[in-house]
Amino acid sequence: MKTGPDWNDLAYFSAIARTGGLMRAAETLGVSAATLSRRMKAFEASLGRRLFLHGSDGYTLTSDGRALAQQTRSMEEAARQIDIWQGQAAGPVCVRISAGTWTSFDLAERLADYWQPADTWVPEFMYCDLDLDIARREVDIGIRNRRPEQPWVARQQIGWVDYAVYASGPEVEGWIGPSWDAVVTPSARWIQQQHGEEIVTKVNSPHLASALAKAGVGRVVLPVFVGDRMPGLVRLSDPIEALRSEQWLVSHHEGRNQPPIRAALDAIAGYLRQRP
Repeated sequence: MKTGPDWNDLAYFSAIARTGGLMRAAETLGVSAATLSRRMKAFEASLGRRLFLHGSDGYTLTSDGRALAQQTRSMEEAARQIDIWQGQAAGPVCVRISAGTWTSFDLAERLADYWQPADTWVPEFMYCDLDLDIARREVDIGIRNRRPEQPWVARQQIGWVDYAVYASGPEVEGWIGPSWDAVVTPSARWIQQQHGEEIVTKVNSPHLASALAKAGVGRVVLPVFVGDRMPGLVRLSDPIEALRSEQWLVSHHEGRNQPPIRAALDAIAGYLRQRP
């Protein structure tokens, strides 16, 4: 009797398709890259379909691979729903939250302002300066600096974020810019465009930039909700109009009404709306 594809192989394939590479998928799955490569070669042979193109860019999906990835997305979502169902019986459910550097930092530091251990959900922060995929349920809740346009996203604008210049004191004149491998955020781009010739050093992490600013090395641009309360720094400018950005709370329209995600959305929205 002919059997269908192995469920584990489908999960392995789906992880590669979702992460875009063998090494990242292997880390996610907790297996070696060699094992994963071997399983995928055998999987392709059993299907009689070529799922990947192997080249310098890593594992790229073929047309058959893309078609299968569309099917395995629903499988991953079903597995996610089972996890939630099981978690509801066992205790609070982890809700995955994605935001940029300083919003993630703020949410973690001020957790007690909107979450209590007795709540039905537990925050699982997934810091990333790039938008993680809500469609594929890589995260449950995202906090974005622009209005999302995808039709499957539930969205609500929860306010604005202002930015200003900070340093250890007004006598500091140089600037701290982004290094070549840093994610170039709007604030980093503003420093390059407005003060490029005054940059005295560069970093690839906003946290490192703020540490150097505290040490008196140079000036940085920070969201005022972080900079105004950061010890060792003083604000040296009014809010920079060109950097003012919207703040949106987003989730998948099908997942937003699951009780743990709904509770997390309401709690985070309430906190961010009242934040200075």
